[in-house]
Amino acid sequence: MTAIESLSATIEKLIAAGHPPDETLIQVVQTVGMALHADRCFLYVRQPDQGRGRTAFCWRKHEGIPDKNTIQPQWQPDTEQLPQQDPLIRAALAMKPSVFVDDVEKANPQVFNQQFERETFGHRALIHGHILRDNQLWGILQPCMFGQPRHWTEDEKTHFESILPRLQPVIAAYVGTA
Repeated sequence: MTAIESLSATIEKLIAAGHPPDETLIQVVQTVGMALHADRCFLYVRQPDQGRGRTAFCWRKHEGIPDKNTIQPQWQPDTEQLPQQDPLIRAALAMKPSVFVDDVEKANPQVFNQQFERETFGHRALIHGHILRDNQLWGILQPCMFGQPRHWTEDEKTHFESILPRLQPVIAAYVGTA
């Protein structure tokens, strides 16, 4: 069984281990990044009742991978200017399905703001995984690649999407302590 095929079971074990939410989420980000052979993976967590969030967890394959704009120590409003600049956050806040971008340079401008992404993150391919529950956005799990496009297979998409709902209770526990 490949890492991506066992992703759901691995995440389930991490959650069931009962570690504090921050420790669990650190392990989730690393596990997802490694299973998808990503260069970097980060998790943006939200307090939906307050309309704010922050990137709290980040894993990089190695130190040569950029960490620009990954960890945000302070909570920031995410429903004001950000949705105007970023169609991906706009889609997430609107409860749209996750977005899989194989090549930033060829992405549809209705779905993706190339200039914003280039200046803010610098990646070349990404998944914008929306963690939703009860018509609220709780987080965004974002594995990405640098330097070259990457095709996300249907198998990867299916396994990745299957873990997103399982992360919401852990995120809720984490943001409840913030």
